[in-house]
Amino acid sequence: MKLQINPYLRGLKSQDSTKRNTMEMENKWLSEAFIGEVPDFHGRVGWQCPSNIALVKYWGKRGKQLPQNPSISFTLSECRSETFINFEKADRFGFSFFFEGKENPAFGAKIEKFLLENQAFFPFINQLNLKVESRNTFPHSSGIASSASSMSAFVMCLLEIESMLSGLSASSRALRNSVPEPVEGTIDLCKASYFSRLASGSAARSVFPKMALWGKTEAYEGSSDEYAVSLENDIHPVFKTYHDSILIVSGETKAVSSRAGHALMEGNPYAPARYAQANENIKNLFAALKSGDLDTFINITESEALQLHALMMCSNPSFILMKPNTLRIIEMVRNFRNETQIPICFTLDAGPNVHLLYPETAAENVGYFVESKLIDYCADNQWIIDKVGDGSKKLL
Repeated sequence: MKLQINPYLRGLKSQDSTKRNTMEMENKWLSEAFIGEVPDFHGRVGWQCPSNIALVKYWGKRGKQLPQNPSISFTLSECRSETFINFEKADRFGFSFFFEGKENPAFGAKIEKFLLENQAFFPFINQLNLKVESRNTFPHSSGIASSASSMSAFVMCLLEIESMLSGLSASSRALRNSVPEPVEGTIDLCKASYFSRLASGSAARSVFPKMALWGKTEAYEGSSDEYAVSLENDIHPVFKTYHDSILIVSGETKAVSSRAGHALMEGNPYAPARYAQANENIKNLFAALKSGDLDTFINITESEALQLHALMMCSNPSFILMKPNTLRIIEMVRNFRNETQIPICFTLDAGPNVHLLYPETAAENVGYFVESKLIDYCADNQWIIDKVGDGSKKLL
């Protein structure tokens, strides 16, 4: 007689294994943390990280920035944050944040809170004064979430400073007014993703090239709720050529923030069904990404976008972030696809703007379609041409 394993017990076993792996990673990072005397030195580091657009959406979280369901995203290229940290030895922790040349205490407070909550991993910050300078390559009015790109770029800078300190030799630590050498090699992207998640959930996906998966799923071995993993080597070549044309329907501030929207999922009557559907969509989408099945890709991507906004409408209180022109663009995109057989589809962020996704081979036709048919539905005729990108990049 063949014994059957209870799926629930299998799930618990998987969760226990994930927790053990996470604890092992955290203990490793704690043991590697630089806890010595920081030498009298100064320096400057810089990294850029892109925004990302989710295909299977992350909407609803639990615990400490953990997702209720897994998500898959394209990593963008042109929509990115460029962040620099100037650091110098100090008697105590000092921090300031400048966005596009102007001090921004509100956003700076978020970063400072993140640093203080995780100082066990980065104890050296208590001996440094940090001046953070950041800018975005996309306009604030575009509605593109900048927290993913800015927070991941900041974490990459922080990890480079840590690497600089850890790489100092015993003799160089004794030097006065020394300047650390630039980091050789690469930053641990798993660690970068983990701490980016703590700073801003979906930032976990922005450090990786092409595509990333965040959240535990049976569809991908090694996936985790604690950090994202790269899908660059698991997808069909056609998806590495994908473009994302972002149609700016409205540049107004959203009536409900994403943070508030996540919180409202706790009382949403459709939440359990949503999380189950998202897990099923992950499995089917991942299969399509591996095989190059564009029809399945289109069906799941558009369904996920509409489900996201349906969940907003079913929250208590309910809210609507789409605009009339959002719906007009969606209808025209579907008609265009049916008439031309060009494999274009749409997705939506947590706002009114429309992302048009299509392979490189369709770029010329889609560009003409936007300029001739859709531009009038964009605020101030504004749209952004982007494509799948290479993730984080060192600037200095």
